[in-house]
Amino acid sequence: MAEVEFSIGHKNYTLSCQEGEERLLKRAAALLDGEAQAILTQAGRMPEPRLLLLAGLMLADRMTALEDRAASAERELARLKVNPQRVEVPVVPESLREGMAELAARAEALAQKAEDQLPG
Repeated sequence: MAEVEFSIGHKNYTLSCQEGEERLLKRAAALLDGEAQAILTQAGRMPEPRLLLLAGLMLADRMTALEDRAASAERELARLKVNPQRVEVPVVPESLREGMAELAARAEALAQKAEDQLPG
């Protein structure tokens, strides 16, 4: 078993964990410490059990909000899978393209003819 040292609020801790889980434990401890530090900044020093309780509740509140957002996104994704938005891309008919190319050629010919008639 591996041992991980970390601090939360104003206290140091050492916990054992399975090999390979050290990074996860450190990340979780850092999240809890972040909440604890925010609480200490606002409220000052407080007993360890109260600090850990408040920090845990703050993280639980954040997690609940994220779960709500994830559930909403999943519902929207399911809705889009059942009723996908239809996107129509206009297609220019080939005959219209040919007609526009012919008009462009005529306009160029007229411009050239007008240029040729200019003095100079």
